[in-house]
Formats: sequence, C-alpha cells, structure tokens
Amino acid sequence: LGSPLGSGKQWFSWIHEEDLARIYLFLLRREEVSGPVNCTSPNAVRNTDLTRRIGKVVGRPTFLPAVPGWALRLILGEFGSILLEGQRVLPKRLQDLGFHFLHPEIEGALRDLVV
Repeated sequence: LGSPLGSGKQWFSWIHEEDLARIYLFLLRREEVSGPVNCTSPNAVRNTDLTRRIGKVVGRPTFLPAVPGWALRLILGEFGSILLEGQRVLPKRLQDLGFHFLHPEIEGALRDLVV
C-alpha cells in the first residue's frame, strides 16, 4: 500500500534472486561447508527505508500513514507479529568464505528487478 508497517523501525533482511542462485552454486562447490548458512544481503534495511526505496523505484508515492500493528496482527495473525518485529540477519559465514554479492544494496537490487 506504500506505507511502512507498524513503527517502520524493524529490520528486514533481503536478497536478490540472482545472488541467491549464485550462493547455491557457490555452496555446492564447497564440500567442506556444512550446517546453516544465512542467505541474505549484507545490508539489511529498516522497513521504512524499504518502503521508501520500493516506492522510488516503481514510481509510486509512499506518504501514507503506517499500517497499525494491531491491524496486521488481526489480519495476518502470527505472521503479522513476525513482520512487526523484523530480524536483522547477516551473511557473515558467506562473507568469510569469500562470496561476493552482485546486488548488495536494496535500491540497486530493486532497480535490476523492476527495470
């Protein structure tokens, strides 16, 4: 709807689809790697910034008031709480292994996907 969710301060981790595919290939070639690996961009964003960047890239206004937390919880149940709390996940292990992201910044990644 072009507005942040709740306070808009919650962190959102994201990844460009091309980087995700490249991570899978990168990990398949490394037999020594086992266990969990965070597949996210190294630059998580706050919900307000994500909303603003999406609006900018698609040419839509983002001036609407924030969606109240209670409304998200009512409509989406437990998932509404997840959206309101957010999570800042970083790909430290990938970076330690030497993985290089093609799309580390949200605006560039969105432009690549939309244009």
